Amino acid sequence: MTKNSTTPSSTGNTPVNAAPKRSLTPRRRAREYALQGVYQSLVMRRAGSLPNAATIAKQLAEDPGFRRCQLDLFQGIFSGVLERTDELEGLITPALDRPINELSPVEHAALLIGTYELAVDLAVPYKVAINEAVELAKTFGGTDGHKYVNGVLDLLAQKLRSTEIQAN
Repeated sequence: MTKNSTTPSSTGNTPVNAAPKRSLTPRRRAREYALQGVYQSLVMRRAGSLPNAATIAKQLAEDPGFRRCQLDLFQGIFSGVLERTDELEGLITPALDRPINELSPVEHAALLIGTYELAVDLAVPYKVAINEAVELAKTFGGTDGHKYVNGVLDLLAQKLRSTEIQAN
């Protein structure tokens, strides 16, 4: 039997090595592609290369699932984060307990996206901005990275969206 076989597991419900089925809305899919692009940009920066947003976006668009994402949301988040990375990192850094370059690239990308939505896209409710970034960290990050992302974004929301928080 091959490693990728779909032999039922001991519970009989889920095939072995099968990815969990997720129903992605076009908005969630847009954020996931934005995370992948921001991640790629961060990895390139850490390696000393200058990321090319157009090249990264073109590579992402070649994925068959990309056509099912909300394109304007993807473009807004992806280009907005890349254009404002230094500004966003300036907002994030005081809320961290370690240097920003010690974050995993997934946590770093999720924090950039969450901070972008909190600071720039005021049409997105703060709870949604935080939840979406946490979900990205859960899906793509390490075991407890989402908890860290949640804690940092909660602190930033108190600063960036205090009026909205008080209204709730």
